[in-house]
Amino acid sequence: MTTLVLATHNEGKKRELLTILSPVLGADTTVLTAAEAGLDDVPETGVTFIENALIKARAAAMATGRTAIADDSGISVDVLGGAPGIFSARWSGTHGDDRANLDLLLAQLSDIAEEHRGAQFRCAAAAVTADGREFTAEGVMPGSLATEPRGENGFGYDPIFVPEGSTISAAQMSAEEKNSRSHRRIAFDALAEILAAEPDL
Repeated sequence: MTTLVLATHNEGKKRELLTILSPVLGADTTVLTAAEAGLDDVPETGVTFIENALIKARAAAMATGRTAIADDSGISVDVLGGAPGIFSARWSGTHGDDRANLDLLLAQLSDIAEEHRGAQFRCAAAAVTADGREFTAEGVMPGSLATEPRGENGFGYDPIFVPEGSTISAAQMSAEEKNSRSHRRIAFDALAEILAAEPDL
């Protein structure tokens, strides 16, 4: 049986990643969350999503002696030059305050016309093995930003993000619908395929 460590303390992200990972990892894989493994948060000092994902995965692998999986993700807004980007979780100045982050972003875009509200959810997924092997994958979910929050599902910026080809926000979608097309699904499906080919994880 394989045991993997999922290096996140974000409850919404944890639920989403477990939903995505469970079918591809198989019944013989046990997934421990950061809290279950007794891990503390590590400073995300990278300047890209991939760097931050690797920082978290390396720390978890070193602390537990097991393969660790981590991600870093956020929203990139076209008219803001890709911001909030890696600062998505602390855009308002307080890390993890989803509503404050969302409200600030909406305020910053209050005068932006619908045709210029393009945005993307981006995710970098990383795995680091106990013996130091490192693997990464990325996923992008294109869309646009609504002018007000809609829906009660999801977390983060989901209530204002309308995926490309959809008329509802990510927070109005079921978990199954969102996960079938999300940036995390794309990144973690690619990462899982890479890991499936690696022996002795």
